[in-house]
Amino acid sequence: MKVTFINPPQTNSKYKFIGVVAPPLGISYMAAVLEENGHDVSIIDASALEMTWEDLEKAVEEASPQVVAITALTPTVKQAEKSAQIVKKVFPETTVVMGGYHPTFNYQEVLKTDYVDVVVMGEGEYTMLELVQTLESGGDLSPVRGLALKGQVNPPRPLITDMDALPFPARHLLPMDHYKMLNMKTGMATMITSRGCPMQCSFCASAALHGPKLRRRSPENVVDEMEHLVRDHQVGTIAFMDDTFTLDHRMVEAICDQIQERELDVFWGCTARVDTLSDDLLEKMRKAGCITIFMGVESADQQMLDSTNKNITIDKIRQAFQLSKKHKIRTIASVVLGMPGDTKDSIKRTVQFVRELNPSYAVFSLATPYPGTRFYKESFEKNLIKVKDWSKYTLISPVLDTVDCSLEELRKLQYKAFRNFYLRPGYILKQVWMDGPILLKTIAGVIREVI
Repeated sequence: MKVTFINPPQTNSKYKFIGVVAPPLGISYMAAVLEENGHDVSIIDASALEMTWEDLEKAVEEASPQVVAITALTPTVKQAEKSAQIVKKVFPETTVVMGGYHPTFNYQEVLKTDYVDVVVMGEGEYTMLELVQTLESGGDLSPVRGLALKGQVNPPRPLITDMDALPFPARHLLPMDHYKMLNMKTGMATMITSRGCPMQCSFCASAALHGPKLRRRSPENVVDEMEHLVRDHQVGTIAFMDDTFTLDHRMVEAICDQIQERELDVFWGCTARVDTLSDDLLEKMRKAGCITIFMGVESADQQMLDSTNKNITIDKIRQAFQLSKKHKIRTIASVVLGMPGDTKDSIKRTVQFVRELNPSYAVFSLATPYPGTRFYKESFEKNLIKVKDWSKYTLISPVLDTVDCSLEELRKLQYKAFRNFYLRPGYILKQVWMDGPILLKTIAGVIREVI
């Protein structure tokens, strides 16, 4: 069958703050599995290509698909629904499928529209394959695990355990020259080495989707993909998108050893929990090409860290940033402002704490309860959610009141946090010396997005 995947036009996100335009990894994996099984597959990354709705309509017409699968996050679900409407306008008989974080947990709402026929819940690779095979043979979708249909929810599909059995994402179907990290167009790609996270922070949608069990790829399989990216796609920068890349030290060390043994010339960045870093590990990572680490600081209030199930301490946060600085690895501090227990004073202490950590970059997100998370359930039950418009769930727009902060006050505190962090003369001079024009573009983007 002819199958087209669509990544719809995007709204603002925390990644735009730090100059990241990332490939849609989930649909690339699904496309690869379908291609491996003989189907004719295409991908329209409308976000990376900055398509208008007219552009998207023309692209769908050219693809002429029998099945269209659209990925959706919470803030982009309206764009995903409009994409589905366009597909049905052009090809009314085409089966429209939607998947991703938001449809998985809000399938009933998504299926109310006339434009979406099926929702894929959870990990979609083999659910999508069985769906397409069933449609091709004219069969009944009712027995297909992992689907939500109009009026029916099928049993869930077991999580994928053999991660090495998955083919590499179908990047040959993507506009690879449009992706970048920290505004660097060095040829950028995203990867994962595992799925799942045992930490289960209350606000994390990824952990809610992929579950608490860590399912790893082998180090050899990971570095095979890195080698493929460098050789076949001229990629110079890789971003590891695992929930926590550094959770398993032996795995990270084995990947670093393989990179050096194969003499791979590639820079990379990753996510890390502050309590998973050590001096020896960071030294090995830096020698193997690690240049950036994204760390969740979240708050300077230990009680707030405990209430969100972060299970980290203020001392561990300080130590992680000091060690990263020692090994000359860029750091990105991710902070959440406006959790239900936050006050004006606690927010100011958090912002000041981040300045003391002095990371290379900082992302001050506003607390946003995404469907499927414990944070959303608790916020909904306590009637804390003040904004129901999903398009506002961008981490930029406030949607929750706190103890003594209105939505407008939270917005001002966020803007002040960005301004006071990025517009320090000493910071600008130091970072321009290190990153040159990259930093200036990033600062300009940050200020533009939050104003």
